[in-house]
Amino acid sequence: MHLKFSKDLESLLERLTSKPLTLKEILQETSERGLSLMIGLTVLPFLFPMPPGLSSILGLGCFLLSLQMACGRSQPWLPKKVADFYFPESVSRHILNNLQKVTRFLEKIARPRMKRVAQNPSMWRVNGFSIAWLSILLALPIPFTNSFPAVAILILVVAMLEVDGFLMCIGYVLTAFNTVFFGGIIYAVLFTPSWIINLAPSWSFFHQFFP
Repeated sequence: MHLKFSKDLESLLERLTSKPLTLKEILQETSERGLSLMIGLTVLPFLFPMPPGLSSILGLGCFLLSLQMACGRSQPWLPKKVADFYFPESVSRHILNNLQKVTRFLEKIARPRMKRVAQNPSMWRVNGFSIAWLSILLALPIPFTNSFPAVAILILVVAMLEVDGFLMCIGYVLTAFNTVFFGGIIYAVLFTPSWIINLAPSWSFFHQFFP
């Protein structure tokens, strides 16, 4: 089975490798599926090594698009600086070359299921809030963690495009996991220094016997 998501994305990336398109142009050409597809396109580079400087504008684009989704908009707006951003040919080709690795797994788990959940109008907003929150976690300056929220966002995007309510629920579980995971990291960063200070007298005591 070939996902609509993978077909649309592969076709779009093939075009991007021959003629750079701005994010605004891509949104205009992908009609009603454009918002979800664009979010997937902005988050895919986070799964692979990419040149410095791209993460900030792609993360901002993902956040703004998902925030508008949460507000119920189907025709998104982007600031001019973000709307005029275009994918360099090298980045588009790099994503295209690695796309099969991602879609090969997704094609095994995604299919139309629990349509009453997936097609519920309120789920559009719920997914928007979830992706916006994950975008914030994606932007945190914590090394080697980008892929965790990126995977959760991609799962939600594919679930929307493939009308898969079960996969959508998995996306919510991954959203909760990311919240706990990043919350634990932030807690450790904020409170570890105080633990070290409190342990310092104990280490001084043992140092007397074990220099």
